[in-house]
Amino acid sequence: MASLSSSRLYRRIERGIVPVLLLAGWEAFSRSGILPAALLPAPSQVLIAWADWIFSTDGNTQTYSGHWLFDIAASSGRVFAGFGIATVLGVAIGMAIGWSRAIESLVEPTLQTLRPIPPVSWIPLAIIWFGIANKPAIFLVFMGSFFPVLLSTIHGVKTCDRNLLRAGAMTGGTPKMLLRHIVFPAALPSIFSGLRIAIGSAWMLTVTAEMVAVKSGVGYVLWDSYYFLRYDIVIASMVSIGLLGYVSDWAIKQAAARMLRWQRGSTLQAREG
Repeated sequence: MASLSSSRLYRRIERGIVPVLLLAGWEAFSRSGILPAALLPAPSQVLIAWADWIFSTDGNTQTYSGHWLFDIAASSGRVFAGFGIATVLGVAIGMAIGWSRAIESLVEPTLQTLRPIPPVSWIPLAIIWFGIANKPAIFLVFMGSFFPVLLSTIHGVKTCDRNLLRAGAMTGGTPKMLLRHIVFPAALPSIFSGLRIAIGSAWMLTVTAEMVAVKSGVGYVLWDSYYFLRYDIVIASMVSIGLLGYVSDWAIKQAAARMLRWQRGSTLQAREG
C-alpha cells in the first residue's frame, strides 16, 4: 500500500517538473529586461491580472474585471451546443454509412468534398447567414466537430467483428438488434476517439469565431485585450482556453472509461486465455 502511494506521488511530481521549469524560465526571462515587460508579462503578472478577471480584486483589467465566469459560460455554451449537435448527427450518419453500402455510395462524394474545406473558411457565410451572435460560433464548432465524429464512427462500424454479427444473425437477431446490441457497442472505442479530437477542435473554433463574429466569451476578451495592449489578459485567456480544453477532454476520457469497462474485461480475458 505504501509503495503504491509512493508511486502515485512520484508520478504527480514527474508530471509537474516540466510546467514548473517552463514557468521558472519564463519568469526569469521576463524579469531579465531583454524584452519590455509589457510585451512579455511574467507569470506572476499574468496571475495577478487573471485573479482580477476572475474575482475583481483591483479593477485593473478594465471592462473584464470580475467577468471571467460569464466569459467562460458564454464560450462553454457555444462549444457544447455545436459539439452536441455534431455528436448526434455524426454518430447517426456514421452508423448509417458504415452499415449500408447504398447510403455510403449515395453520400460519400458530397461528404468527401466538404471535408477538406477548413472550418474557418465558413466564417463569412456564417456571418451572412446568422449575423453577429451565438449562431455563427455554434455553426463553426459544428463544422469543425462533425467530421472527426463521423469518420471515427464509420471506422468503428466497419471494423466490427464479423463473427459477432454472424453469431447474432444466427440467433435470430434483426438488423436493428444487431446495430443496437453489437455494432454500436463495438464502435464506441472509435467513437470516443473521435469525440476527443472533436472537442479540441470545438474549443479552437469557438475562440476563432468569438474573435471575429461574437462580442462575448474568452475569444472576444483575448482579441479585445490585444487591442488595448493588455498582453497579460491575452495570456490569461490562452491559459483559460487550454484548461477548459483539458477538462473537457478529461470528462470524455472518464465517460469512455465508465462505458468501456466491458472492453477492458474482455481484453484481459483474451490475454489470460
